[in-house]
Amino acid sequence: MTKTPAKSLYNQDFALWVIDTVTQLKKRNFHEVDWENLIEEVEFLVRRERRELESRLVTLFEHILKRRYVPLVDCYRGWENTIKRTQKDLKKLLKDSPSLRNYFLEILTECYADAVDNLINEYDVNFPNVCPFSEDEDIDILLNHQSWENI
Repeated sequence: MTKTPAKSLYNQDFALWVIDTVTQLKKRNFHEVDWENLIEEVEFLVRRERRELESRLVTLFEHILKRRYVPLVDCYRGWENTIKRTQKDLKKLLKDSPSLRNYFLEILTECYADAVDNLINEYDVNFPNVCPFSEDEDIDILLNHQSWENI
């Protein structure tokens, strides 16, 4: 059986490429590793973590805003459950990757603006344009707060 070059394997069967790459790394066969694609995949992992953080933060803001400003009492429980679930997910993400905490602060106002933008066409409500969170201690409040009427 002729060995498929690693770069070709990457395009033909990604899962097999991963298995082969891990095998080569474990064997310390560094000359057999497809370094270009491996570096690209590792860089992608960071981008994926950042996108997940952004997405979850927008979701959190959307549901906090709905819970605080949209007078649909029948929806409150669902929104509160989503808030709690999203808070847990964000805490886990930040626990697994503490370095994302700085990125969290960088994207806070942008994610808040995205959440407001997502909601203004859906609800006839004037949502605040300014994010009420901006400091490091605000992250803890945002991720742990349980009473949404007062935000």
